Amino acid sequence: MRIIQIIPSISLIYGGPSQMLLGLSAALASQGIDVTIITTDSNGDIGQLPLDVPLNQPIAQNGYQIIYFRCSPFRRYKFSLSLLQWLNANARQFDLAHIHALFSPVTTLAATVARRHHLPYIIRPCGMLDPADLQKKKQLKQIYGTLLERPNLAGAAAIHFTSKQEAKISERFGLGSTGKIPVPQDLVIPLGVTELFLTQRLPQSEVPIILFMSRIEPKKGLDLLIPALENILASGIEFRFILAGSNPQDADYETKIQTQIQNSSLAKYTTITGFVSGDLKLELLTKADLFVLPSYYENFGIAVAEAMAAGKPVVISDRIHISEDIQQAEAGWVGPLEVGAIASLIKSALFDPQERKRRGLNAQEYAKKHYNWDAIAQQTIDAYQQILSSK
Repeated sequence: MRIIQIIPSISLIYGGPSQMLLGLSAALASQGIDVTIITTDSNGDIGQLPLDVPLNQPIAQNGYQIIYFRCSPFRRYKFSLSLLQWLNANARQFDLAHIHALFSPVTTLAATVARRHHLPYIIRPCGMLDPADLQKKKQLKQIYGTLLERPNLAGAAAIHFTSKQEAKISERFGLGSTGKIPVPQDLVIPLGVTELFLTQRLPQSEVPIILFMSRIEPKKGLDLLIPALENILASGIEFRFILAGSNPQDADYETKIQTQIQNSSLAKYTTITGFVSGDLKLELLTKADLFVLPSYYENFGIAVAEAMAAGKPVVISDRIHISEDIQQAEAGWVGPLEVGAIASLIKSALFDPQERKRRGLNAQEYAKKHYNWDAIAQQTIDAYQQILSSK
């Protein structure tokens, strides 16, 4: 089975969607699937990929191959004309396409190319059909969605959601409402996380360490988390707060958050690291006693799953679509999007080290069972085979 994965960028600076695709491709390859990723050379605020990375030719990696194409002529939108030309010339070499992201010119047109060549494809919207996400640039997205993405969704063999809640609330731009155009099947397959081999446990900090590690953007709930942490400090409870992450597409917001912290009571208790990966990321997960993410919405929450895999209890909002699973597994604390509620949950966690340890172990066990790449790869392969057998 030859599968082509299509995504605007796999730079880890863009967060979960890129990270997920690399993990999925390696897991699929380990089970005998021939996987090729095509993507652009966009690398966030760093610019293009290093000059020594070859373009327009396969690069072997972890059992699969990646082909990078130069962003041109619209770098801002991670668009590549050469990628689409290559896909148009090579589409018939593949059995199925898995397209990751919506509202991106390169993936929008890739779906059109796939239909032209009768190549069945799956679309993973990456949370972009969430009504809350569609409020951003609302009018433009409504026009874009109706004119361009609606036909792409209608022509898809399936839509890949990462949680039941994401599938339930996602917008379909009217598909199925009249009964004239059949709605593609929903595939609900979660994201996976790579098993984390944490560094040796560091000496216990004098105070608990709270870790936020995600993109610095408005939907992540930092406008609620910062005053919640200030309230906790005001009640006489001390801790260390680590803010890890960046935002290559909105540096102004990132600067705003940094300035807000520097001008608050949190300043002397906070370490701001910027974007982290590799050993530094593992070190932060090793140090942390509690992971926090009070997002306004998340179709999955890969950062939460990673913290769970590392054995860390989590404090999250009930708008993260895996929150119900976390509650049932007693893998952390879940609450509403309110400053007082967030502060109360974090206090509960800080007051009880034994309960933190218990919920952290529950989190790790849940992640091993449900976010295991081998199991997720098998679910994905089963979905691929079902689509191809009904082709």
